[in-house]
Amino acid sequence: MSTKLRSSLAFTGFFAAAFTVAALGGWATASSVKSWYATLAKPGWTPPGWVFGPAWTLLYTLMAIVAWRIWSLPVANPERDPILRRWWLQLALNGGWSWAFFYFRTPAAGLLVIGALLMLIASLQPRLARVDRTAALLWTPYVLWVAFAACLNLSIWNRN
Repeated sequence: MSTKLRSSLAFTGFFAAAFTVAALGGWATASSVKSWYATLAKPGWTPPGWVFGPAWTLLYTLMAIVAWRIWSLPVANPERDPILRRWWLQLALNGGWSWAFFYFRTPAAGLLVIGALLMLIASLQPRLARVDRTAALLWTPYVLWVAFAACLNLSIWNRN
């Protein structure tokens, strides 16, 4: 198999994995967003609902690109595989948050999951910067958005 084909397949795989998690999270969210979530007390700085779809579409795309860039590093790079393992773990936590918060309607559980997610993705930032500055830059919006979402989750938990 050619290198170009392997690279294309790897990118497609990371993209598919990210958007599978997005779809599963969307399914979990759909069960509550118009009913339960609408009744919660939320802070005034809560974004309008239409913002979340485009924001997450961009973030899942960036996640896939970052994973592909790290996968493209030489196999001998000692950071490559540990970063990729953490990428898969963050993807699981990312999807888990939608289930904890929306499907199970438990902001406290959501807060625990998003806290773990934020610590994991923030700890990846310097590792990414050491091996691929572009990947680190592409990862930054995700870290910032999850930090914002964690604050929102905390505020919702406190208010309800």
